[in-house]
Amino acid sequence: MTCYLVRHGQDDETVRGDWSDAGLTGEGKRQAKGLADYIVENKYELRIERLFSSDLPRAVETARFISIALNLEIEPIPEFRETNNGVLAGMSNDIANEKYPGLFWSTLDWNEEYPQGESPHIFYERVKVAWENFSKTIRERNKNVLLVTHQGVINVICSLIDGSIYSNKMEMSKAEYTAIIPLSYSDNAWVRK
Repeated sequence: MTCYLVRHGQDDETVRGDWSDAGLTGEGKRQAKGLADYIVENKYELRIERLFSSDLPRAVETARFISIALNLEIEPIPEFRETNNGVLAGMSNDIANEKYPGLFWSTLDWNEEYPQGESPHIFYERVKVAWENFSKTIRERNKNVLLVTHQGVINVICSLIDGSIYSNKMEMSKAEYTAIIPLSYSDNAWVRK
């Protein structure tokens, strides 16, 4: 059984993302269409039977291209949202730099929260619990699935699978927009393919 993690297409990089309501850019839509075309071309190899997504607009919009291509319903999972960056969500980078100078995900301490948002610890625990619940559900059905989500969520899931320490202070592997990360389940464990 395989779970394909997919990062959403490009969104507006002039604003602080995370819980932003920003959708895909024109380039992001082209990326999502290209991803859907790739999935259709390889559908007999990938054998995707269910489609899940974060409920943030950029993820849902990416998933919609796949949904149409494969005729699958999108099943939203809010727990797979990116970090809750509170009042900074959707704020222009210029204004954020002015109002909150030096405040970035990598500058937060483990238990320090964004204003009206999450700390790295809260985010990690949210995604960890969501992955454990999701993993259990999909393993019971034993069908290949695809989950459209975000860079931060992918970092947490991969650290759980690899058994590595997660930290917002460390440089994690970067998934490009619409990148596919296949996770295989066998012998009672997930591994990255």
